[in-house]
Amino acid sequence: MEAMETQARLVNVGDRLELGPETATLEGKNKVLGFWVFLGGECALFASLFATYLTLRGQTLNGPTAQELFHLPIIGLATILLLTSSLTGVLGINAMHRGNLRSLLRWLGVTVLLGLGFLAVQVVEFITYAGEGFGFGTSAFSSAFFTLVGFHGGHVAFGVIWISILILQLKRSGITTRKAPKVFIASLYWHFVDVVWVFIFTVVYLMGILGIA
Repeated sequence: MEAMETQARLVNVGDRLELGPETATLEGKNKVLGFWVFLGGECALFASLFATYLTLRGQTLNGPTAQELFHLPIIGLATILLLTSSLTGVLGINAMHRGNLRSLLRWLGVTVLLGLGFLAVQVVEFITYAGEGFGFGTSAFSSAFFTLVGFHGGHVAFGVIWISILILQLKRSGITTRKAPKVFIASLYWHFVDVVWVFIFTVVYLMGILGIA
């Protein structure tokens, strides 16, 4: 009985479980397609923020520079936390495809915890910068930095809330053809946030620490 409860409760999926319950219905397919279109808009938005940062990063006025501010250990910790959360997200989707509700909930929970850890590190980072006289209005460089990195942090916070709500819904109803697309879309969103962070780590932090113009 316990083993049966552990398995996801799927509706009208049957032997298509391994092929992906998220696209087992026309509604699910439309949701996934629509979300890909949404991510296209998000890509354009972040591209504009990156372009703005690259244009303004040399305009520090009398404020601190990137080489003076950025420290690889704390940024490396944030990166490890977020990239690991992407792996746990993949493991969660694999569990959903196997119909294992308990494993899905476990991996989604770990993903949320790692996301919270990333946000905690970022809060500490921003507080440290403020103590060193680097605020949003310090220079054009600081404004571009906090806009780009802070906007990404907002996306991470939204993802943490989104996945947390899904966990509560899954506990009540299990994995159905209505819930599976939501879980899959949340996973896509989380991977997108991780990919954006890889670019931020490279363009903002790594290039800044190395002094690459």
